[in-house]
Amino acid sequence: MRSSIPASAFVAAIVGFGGTLALIIAAANALGATPGQTASWVTAMCLAIAFETAWLSWRSRMPVIAAWSTPGAALVAASSGFSMNEAVGAFIVTAALLVATGLFKPLMRLISKIPASVASGMLAGIVVTFATGAVMTVPVDPWLILPLVAMFFVMRLFNPALSVLAVLVAGGVIAFLTGRVGGLPALEFSVLTLIEPSFSMAAVMGLAVPLYLVTMASQNLSGLAVLKAAGYEPVPGPLISVTGLFSLASAPFGALTTNLAAISAAICTGPDTHPDPAQRWLTGPFYALTYLIFAVFGASLVAIFIVLPPSLIVLVAGLALMAPLANALSIALGDERERMAATTAFAVTASGLTLFGIGSAFWGLVAGMIVIGVERLKKS
Repeated sequence: MRSSIPASAFVAAIVGFGGTLALIIAAANALGATPGQTASWVTAMCLAIAFETAWLSWRSRMPVIAAWSTPGAALVAASSGFSMNEAVGAFIVTAALLVATGLFKPLMRLISKIPASVASGMLAGIVVTFATGAVMTVPVDPWLILPLVAMFFVMRLFNPALSVLAVLVAGGVIAFLTGRVGGLPALEFSVLTLIEPSFSMAAVMGLAVPLYLVTMASQNLSGLAVLKAAGYEPVPGPLISVTGLFSLASAPFGALTTNLAAISAAICTGPDTHPDPAQRWLTGPFYALTYLIFAVFGASLVAIFIVLPPSLIVLVAGLALMAPLANALSIALGDERERMAATTAFAVTASGLTLFGIGSAFWGLVAGMIVIGVERLKKS
């Protein structure tokens, strides 16, 4: 076996975990989660990702890589007024919708008909607040933040995939060396904590439905596209339904939805991993093993993030979403005929509007679809 296979899997796992864990912490804080619930959240997600990846890669003989929903984490972190119990209920509903999508082809076709411009406008509206939040950390601690921002953009010139992780590691080291952090927390093993779900219409419409839509449009469809671009022919239904089943099993422990990866998958599906495409599926088991290690030490990793300066966490979360924001904006504005609808979805989502207890992501999508529907009706 080539050493590039475990190396690619390890890099993909490190990038996916370390580059966006700050978003999970931000999402947990938005829901008022306790440190124990946050640790359980991370641990359960890591276990789900490990088992999904190992099973799907082995069964399909393709490098099917799973990850948590980065835009989904951003959506939860940008929400307000929901408890951890309501979020767990929403995660269960989202997982059930993913299972249904994988099992019923008409539902898959219906979701795929949502214009990419409108879905991207909604996604851009979700993540733009994190990008602006990263900018607002500059006056809070300029001597820490400005060098890290410069490092991020320089690092992107050479290795975009590792740029956020490099900022996180460098920022953490600087924070400890300069006394911004009191000390490292004690090493502890992870423990899963059952969280009673609470179901409400506001949480279903404000969290579950938007989470399902951004996960499908921004993660699962992108993950399938990465596999196709690498020369594979994935069957969408079984892959999506399996990620939904594992999400359903992990949700009661606080876990956010897991799904097909895009960026992490791109690291594992190229010729640098192995010149023979038939051998690249072996990255799956090594990727899964790495996430099992993350699961064991999830509590300690969360504890480290909690003691880091809040401005550093906000910065890392914002920088992690810069590339998704740029991509979402380019897709949203790419088709001139749909720009107004996409811009409407973006504006409504970014506004933070809450109506009838339902959050802005849902209303952004509704507004965008109404605008595009009216415009198409006029043309017909």
